Amino acid sequence: MSKYFLLIAAAPLALIAPAAAATEAPVATDSAPAATEAAESKEPEREVFTTGVAKGRDPLDSATSTSVLKAGEIEKLGARSLAEVLRNIPGIRTESSTGEGNSNYTIRGLPLASGGSKYMQLEEDGLPVLEFGDIFNVASDIFIRYDYNIGQIEAIRGGSASTFVSNSPGGVINLISKTGETEGGSIGFTTGLGYDSNRLDFAYGMKLSDTLRMHIGGFYRVGEGPRDVGFTAYKGGQLKFNVTKDFAGGYVRLHGKWLDDRSPQYVTVPVKITGTTADPEFSSFANFDVRRDSMLSSNITSLVTLDASNSPAAYSTSEGMHAKVKAIGLESQFDLAGWTITERFRYSAISGSTLRNQIFSLFSGASLPAAAGGAGGTLSYANGPNAGQVIANPAALNGNGIVGNMLLIRIDARSLDNINNDLRASRVWNVGGGKLTTTVGVYKSLQTIDTTWLYTNTYQDALGGGQSSLLNAANAAGTPLTQDGYVAFDLNVGGIPGQYRRTFDVDYNVTAPYGSVNFHVGPVAIGGSIRYDIGKVRGRLFGSDLGGGRAPRVPYDFNNDGVISDAEARTAALPLSRPAPVNYDYDYVSYSTGVNWRVSEPLAVFVRYSKGARAGADKILFTPSVSTVDGSLVEPDAAYDTVTQLEGGFKYRGANATLNVTGFLADTTDRNIQGGTGLEILRDYRAYGAEVEASYRTGPFSVTGGLTYTSAEIRSDSRNAAISGNTPRHQPDFIYTLTPQFDSKKVTVGFNLFGTTSSYAQDTNGLKMPGFAVVNAFLQFRPIERVQLMLNANNLFDTVGFYDIAQDAVPANGVGWGRAINGRTVSTSLRFDF
Repeated sequence: MSKYFLLIAAAPLALIAPAAAATEAPVATDSAPAATEAAESKEPEREVFTTGVAKGRDPLDSATSTSVLKAGEIEKLGARSLAEVLRNIPGIRTESSTGEGNSNYTIRGLPLASGGSKYMQLEEDGLPVLEFGDIFNVASDIFIRYDYNIGQIEAIRGGSASTFVSNSPGGVINLISKTGETEGGSIGFTTGLGYDSNRLDFAYGMKLSDTLRMHIGGFYRVGEGPRDVGFTAYKGGQLKFNVTKDFAGGYVRLHGKWLDDRSPQYVTVPVKITGTTADPEFSSFANFDVRRDSMLSSNITSLVTLDASNSPAAYSTSEGMHAKVKAIGLESQFDLAGWTITERFRYSAISGSTLRNQIFSLFSGASLPAAAGGAGGTLSYANGPNAGQVIANPAALNGNGIVGNMLLIRIDARSLDNINNDLRASRVWNVGGGKLTTTVGVYKSLQTIDTTWLYTNTYQDALGGGQSSLLNAANAAGTPLTQDGYVAFDLNVGGIPGQYRRTFDVDYNVTAPYGSVNFHVGPVAIGGSIRYDIGKVRGRLFGSDLGGGRAPRVPYDFNNDGVISDAEARTAALPLSRPAPVNYDYDYVSYSTGVNWRVSEPLAVFVRYSKGARAGADKILFTPSVSTVDGSLVEPDAAYDTVTQLEGGFKYRGANATLNVTGFLADTTDRNIQGGTGLEILRDYRAYGAEVEASYRTGPFSVTGGLTYTSAEIRSDSRNAAISGNTPRHQPDFIYTLTPQFDSKKVTVGFNLFGTTSSYAQDTNGLKMPGFAVVNAFLQFRPIERVQLMLNANNLFDTVGFYDIAQDAVPANGVGWGRAINGRTVSTSLRFDF
């Protein structure tokens, strides 16, 4: 990281400032409950929107599709993760069943080939959390938390996001921190009712002098969480601070963040699938509830394998998704010779790991496959309270007879360190009776990806309550085929030893100059922006499957008994003496142009056309796109994917109501790795639709809602022509939210409804996952000033819903697997504002 510190040292501190806006964004910072403030205000807020635009302005004067979520409103949603918060933004599709992080995000029907947020950037205070939001199994949302520090969340869909924000051709979401404008603070404690979850939040802002202010806040939590896993799965916290010095014409701000937090990754669970492919039924197996249980267990405590240096290692399964972030940054803004200079700088030391227990296949204990002993074979408990006991009747195992062929997977992120610097200058000119705003800027980013993928293969039963156990298998002759539940200390599927055991050690150097012009005369504003991204990628890869190679087995005596078992013989190591280089450059141009007409004070119409791109990261390595001989690109345009969007609509903001409607058409290319299969995909997509966002208030009653309609199509697939013309997997026609509520001085009560229509489980368009609607209810009671009691019920009616099903047809034995939403959880909190 020495090069990063050289860059820090070279940055002129006098210029350090925010790049997201030419004026500082006003955010909700008052300590009083936001619901009370909203109840007392009848006029719509005229706030400046700053994310993804050249200069902060009223949204009705900007040809963009934008949304804002206030802290006080987010508090009511009962969301258990950032993904559950963001699903309330129209146009955004989130698959929030994985837990705190590694959720899937996409926007306006853009493809969802694998986890994370490929086409949509997640920012914290105007800079990306990670340069690439879909790094394999260590996505951006693992390293960002919503807490009392956040004043509001801004989102821009399409539009100028592609030219003002890095790697965001689809859109950008920005979590904006409070900065102490209003003195006071809050402290709150939240606990689960009927499940183990405890969390303490605090925040405090104050003025140190007339020109100096600060804000500090964070949280700490501990508990098992909303699913029964049998151990403390959530543990850790966050601390953030900022200090701001205001001066005539600008400010300077120092800010920092410390995050050390772990949470479980919920992946696939056994699902009973019956009926027909045209009319399927999904339900739980006996003694295993898809809403509450997990294949994580108190009896499965370690992943044992060879590490990145080919040394034996045992990783605790309780680590789950473990995020570690230490970040420091500086901001400033000032006027110079008629120009407003803004800059934002941040250095983040990011590391951690993810560990998940994923189903590869399921089989019935009544009919063991040959690999698990076949006819006459036996199963026995490898650990847990029945360790060593032979299972007399595998068909009746746990009342469901399910045996999982499991993959324990750990992604070791030794370094995801990054540094971001965004400098811009804006000036407003008086031209021909109008205002001409010009902006020039340059964005610089250094991103490291130093990760290792480690796999092992086990057998496991399916028992709820976090009580699943590993299983040993033996053939008819009594010969053990496993050791302590391990089939292999490697990925023992696909017939290729060492497949997907990989190490990435790659650095990305991105430079992107950009500029914009906007002419506003009378009710009309017309403008355009352009960005030129230049990337240099250098590094090396280690992996047995580079160039289609195979790794020799490397037997290792893990239990030190002096004997190499069959499972120990199935051990693979990284070929550390045979690295493959990564050495390529890329560049691409993004642009956007739009027209906005303020028809009247409350009404504006707009149209915009944009073309942007997103650079590929680890998803194109270990594929034919990059040569394993010299690390060059096999095709010049293999380094990035493009998105073109045409959008238009209207925005209405009255005294008691708002209505925003946007229609869109998007064409996308996608060079990626299929989630779950590891297969490379090369596709073109088209999506069109509309997004609606509305609110209405009368007296103490209010309602907000959003609706997104999307029609998407796989236009071509160079690897599988048969799916051309199909609807992409997991893409529903409609996604909707509705939040009605009653606000008074003492009480706020209401519910948040989130729903989705059915979608195909796979791109081949066979089996459909049913739509579902989830109701999250909330009640806030303020018995005295500055004290608030709150009750939240997430998934109040205990609805069953699925974000992922592995099968594309009803299986003959009715045994499938997928990712289900969490069942009902109820929490209560006490908050004191001071």
